[in-house]
Amino acid sequence: MVIEVDQAFIQEAEHRPKPTISDAGGIPVIDLSPILRYPIPSDPADPVPDELSDLIAEIGAACQDWGFFQVVNHGVELELLERVQAAAREFFALPVEEKRRVKRDDVNPLGYYDTEHTKNVRDWKEVFDFILNESESGLLRLKNQWPEYPPELREVCEEYVEGVQKLAYKLLELIALSLNLPAKRFNGFFEDSTNFVRLNHYNPCPSPDLVLGVGRHKDSRALTVLFQDEVGGLDVKRKADGEWVRVKPTPNSFIINVGDIIQVWSNDKYESVEHRVSVNSEKERFSIPFFFSPALSTNVKPLEELVSEENPARYEEYNWGEFFKSRRDSNFKKLEKENIQIYHFRKKV
Repeated sequence: MVIEVDQAFIQEAEHRPKPTISDAGGIPVIDLSPILRYPIPSDPADPVPDELSDLIAEIGAACQDWGFFQVVNHGVELELLERVQAAAREFFALPVEEKRRVKRDDVNPLGYYDTEHTKNVRDWKEVFDFILNESESGLLRLKNQWPEYPPELREVCEEYVEGVQKLAYKLLELIALSLNLPAKRFNGFFEDSTNFVRLNHYNPCPSPDLVLGVGRHKDSRALTVLFQDEVGGLDVKRKADGEWVRVKPTPNSFIINVGDIIQVWSNDKYESVEHRVSVNSEKERFSIPFFFSPALSTNVKPLEELVSEENPARYEEYNWGEFFKSRRDSNFKKLEKENIQIYHFRKKV
């Protein structure tokens, strides 16, 4: 029996995944255990133990060469990772009518959703989004919609996001130091953060050669901290040659990627890299990205310390809240135009 796939999911020929994809020469795997032993220095000029100095250099090289890396020995409890994954599986196993009781809409982008678009092609996935700090402004209403079942979902998700947020701040400080900035240089932007977490579920797909779980894209926020199961499917476009490389799952690790905001802050020293999710014809896949994002009021532009006559600012300033709202609208429904990107703010240098 041939199962027809809805045309809305089918990628243009040039964006379809190849039948085989390499996981050789994959993204760097970085051991974070030095930050469990030593405090992160507040200033690049402070004396730093060799282990920490090597770690900062390793993170800087990964941000520059790949825009992606995996971290192990990160300090987030294994038991917490297992609990949040079990709760996600239980939620997505519910009947679709039950999940849609907490469906997101064009006013509130939080909750359950199964018709998201990337670059105007529908993604083969269903998601549940929640936020740590609820807020309401003229721009957006950000209010969590917790389902009745499973009853433990809210508690475990809130515990998970607190653990991962601590890790995200440590990574942000290491990235700042790798740019020769004070460790907490970025922290002030996140005081009223719009961090959110997504539970992703990718069902088996009868046509994995035509469809993507998430189409090619770059992350618009500052940093993404991703936990994925053992199935795998995350593909990263290698900067060295433009080839797609599968990120091989490492047990109990997180995958980290630089987002557009860090690209702009660093004035292109660190680049937000294109990635996508391939689907599997036999196995379902679960992943949990944490999107580390500044306050809606933040105006994003290259940092003064990283700009000079020889290296002038490459971007015009833009407001994160307006950018996020525009991007969210295009994820919610198919538009006749491309959604907003940071290159729309690129200066002619």
